Amino acid sequence: MGTWQVGVDVGGTNTDLLFLDHDSGRFNVAKVPTTPHDQSDAVMNGLGTGECEIADLLAIVHGTTIATNAVLERKGSRCGLITTRGFRDVLELGRRTRPNNYGLIGTFEALIDRELRFEVSERIDARGRIVQPLNEAEVTAALKKLSEAGAETVVIHFLHAYANPEHESRAAEIARNQWPNEYISVSSEILREVREFERGTTAAVNAFVQPVVASYLNRLLTRLQVSRYDRELLVMQGNGGTLNASAAARQPVHTVMSGPAAGAVAAARIGAQAGFENLIACDMGGTSFDVSLILGGAPALSAEKDLAYGVPVHVPMVDIHTIGAGGGSIARVDAAGLLRVGPESAGAEPGPVCYGRGGERPTVTDANLLLGRVDPSGFAGVGDASGTEKVANAVGVTVGAALSLSPVDAAAAVLAVAGNQLASAIRLVSIEQGHDPRDFVLFAFGGAGPLHAVELARELGIPKVLVPRFPGITSALGCLLSNLRHDYVHSLWRPLAEIDPLDADAILAEQADRGRRAIASDAVPIEGIKVIHEADLMYRGQSHVFRVPVQSPAFTIDDVNAVFAEHYAKRFEIGLSEMTPVLASLRTTVVGQRADVDLAMFGGGETEATRETRRQVYFDGDWLDTPVVARQSLSTGATIDGPVIIEQPDTTCVINPGARATVDSAGNLLIDLDPTT
Repeated sequence: MGTWQVGVDVGGTNTDLLFLDHDSGRFNVAKVPTTPHDQSDAVMNGLGTGECEIADLLAIVHGTTIATNAVLERKGSRCGLITTRGFRDVLELGRRTRPNNYGLIGTFEALIDRELRFEVSERIDARGRIVQPLNEAEVTAALKKLSEAGAETVVIHFLHAYANPEHESRAAEIARNQWPNEYISVSSEILREVREFERGTTAAVNAFVQPVVASYLNRLLTRLQVSRYDRELLVMQGNGGTLNASAAARQPVHTVMSGPAAGAVAAARIGAQAGFENLIACDMGGTSFDVSLILGGAPALSAEKDLAYGVPVHVPMVDIHTIGAGGGSIARVDAAGLLRVGPESAGAEPGPVCYGRGGERPTVTDANLLLGRVDPSGFAGVGDASGTEKVANAVGVTVGAALSLSPVDAAAAVLAVAGNQLASAIRLVSIEQGHDPRDFVLFAFGGAGPLHAVELARELGIPKVLVPRFPGITSALGCLLSNLRHDYVHSLWRPLAEIDPLDADAILAEQADRGRRAIASDAVPIEGIKVIHEADLMYRGQSHVFRVPVQSPAFTIDDVNAVFAEHYAKRFEIGLSEMTPVLASLRTTVVGQRADVDLAMFGGGETEATRETRRQVYFDGDWLDTPVVARQSLSTGATIDGPVIIEQPDTTCVINPGARATVDSAGNLLIDLDPTT
């Protein structure tokens, strides 16, 4: 068995790979164009660039956007639903929300068509008591009708199954004997939590993407087996952990947002090593801009993510806000004469105009080229880059002519509009959640993130920017930094005083045992297991829960109540001792800790900074003669004052006038926006 391992992150434009050898401390990076028709082509192409044979790799950890894209683009499977009689339309009724903030307009289409939703007779109450037995004959009939109607997957979702999954389990047993494939999603197995709408949509998302994800993983596993790779393929989860490919194929809903989650994991780790535990992590790739908060050295987690209107997913995942604004975002002038940037992207094919792959519509990357900020001839995956003349013509015709601007001014306008969108996304996850951006460091990564980082930080008043050694493959690094992780939840929804501590300990112990068994089935070497117990509580009459850590064994009502009151008072600056605490759910997270990665291997270059070339770069309305420096020439401790352009194969970093960049011991760039203070 070899000692090399690889992290793989598939993006909308490029597929990034990071190869690491623990024993020697060696590493190498690769970036290949993503192959939208079959992402496994790009993955295998990238794996073939490593220094060792695929068969000799110690581990492959894969982040993917397949599940997320399948939901957003509505390119999933044809699903069927079997549910409690009278609750056929839960997926459409949802909550009291609307597609648009203003006006009673907008449409919503559920992931499961109404004609493929069948009701059966059964009923369990909120305490888990059987009110009406399951009519098994109706389940059998519903399965037959769904199969005849062309359903590829089936969801079994009964009312109050979180309290007692007996009927769902029996219906699933019947389905496994009759359904023509393994695509059966049982809501209580995926999410044993109260609220039938959210539990139903989570199960529906799982079913909707399962054939797509399972088919992709099977193709990739087959190709890896042909290359004689015989170990487990690990897949990133949206919660920042990993699981094996077979588990990901069974419950692909856990892979939603897995690529961005890997980036947040890496940002937290790199930031902590650099001495910064509070970060705003910004991943700007070719297609999207992902923003997440790192608080106290860990990515902020959320138990609810709305993938689209009316499609919430209730599984733990890193709290990430995504907008369609990347280097490949297309600029256009709409019918009202307003300049728009994105969300449509030029993607990997044909890509921006400057990539020379046939793209004709100007993008953010093209605007950066026209202003002297990038040289695409050095980008990975760009063979025959187009010159500025072709780019200037595209920007001038599409944007400049409509706004009566020169190509240069039009390019500056494109970057201004894009920058405003990026700043708004950051405000959404910081200011609107009660955080002051000035208390954070901006962590900029992705192929396009360092291009815009300094201007973004200035717009938001953020004093420092941290750019990792390899921004373009940070998410791939996050794959290698992620531990195995499994999350479990059990809803109770009863006054805390009515909970039997022995029952609570039994629930938490069972969840911990399930997690240990799951990690054992992952068949991946680990150095230890960590178990975390939490409880969701609220005061009677409230609708939102508050999560606090709890101890088990020795779960005690008084201790949980005291911890809840303390955390609640700290968060909301009010005590509600006269109100009744309600225990909504008990949660357990089981983490299998993989071998640590020493980030010191990414230290700076061996020579002092050399300014080999210079070019004219546009800053704030003026063309400035600006040095261009190769990133690998910057040694630890090197300091550079802006303006300067720092180039490397996976990104370009722009240091604006007045800013100063210093290289730390791990090769990161720490940019001080006001070095005089």
